Amino acid sequence: MVKQMVETQNPVSVLFACCRDPDGPRAEELQALAKKHPDIIKIIRLDAADPKSIKEAAQQVGPIVGKSGLNLIINNAAMAIHSPVFSSTPEEMYKCFNTNAIGPLVIIQEFISLLRAAAKDSGTLGMSCRKAAVINISSIVGSIEIAKDTYNKWTVLPYRASKAALNMISVCASVELQKDEILCMMLHPGWVRTDLGGPEGELDTHESVEGMFRVMNSLTEKHCGALLNWKGETVPW
Repeated sequence: MVKQMVETQNPVSVLFACCRDPDGPRAEELQALAKKHPDIIKIIRLDAADPKSIKEAAQQVGPIVGKSGLNLIINNAAMAIHSPVFSSTPEEMYKCFNTNAIGPLVIIQEFISLLRAAAKDSGTLGMSCRKAAVINISSIVGSIEIAKDTYNKWTVLPYRASKAALNMISVCASVELQKDEILCMMLHPGWVRTDLGGPEGELDTHESVEGMFRVMNSLTEKHCGALLNWKGETVPW
């Protein structure tokens, strides 16, 4: 997502790429990308499961963006635990809820002043990702409406429940944020071949990200609180 944003989304003045361990081996590719675009990519430590690290990340971002604020937050971090109803433990439920639902909520809370600054500084009417927006990456398996048809294929109760919770948080946040002309909505990236999605996914990361960026660029105030997929299609609640 970071790679395609700096290469295809124009103009991007500053991009804060957040990860849990910026100096660890899993961040090597991101570090190499940052060296290639040193004036644009700023790597920030942020663990969505740790409110303290979220607060510290916001404190780092604030002085850099200044009064112009932060135009766009993409809450992409997630974890999945593959367990059905009768073997899901309270600990597993908590871990998924903490990362997938509570984390994005705390991020919105900690970064709200920067989003408001961006909306105010834009000088434009309406809502868009270029003005001020929160995009929460959700999942079709968080859909209650189609759960009966998909559960046997993906028996991931903690993940499903946490994404359903994220959807509710996002809709409620959208109502409050629209008062400041800040867009908030959810995107289902598709079943993507990642560490979370597994090798059987229907999409590669490039195709999914390309589609999501296309949707993000088309968003207006009418999409506030919407749940769409990477094609721009409405996902059932």
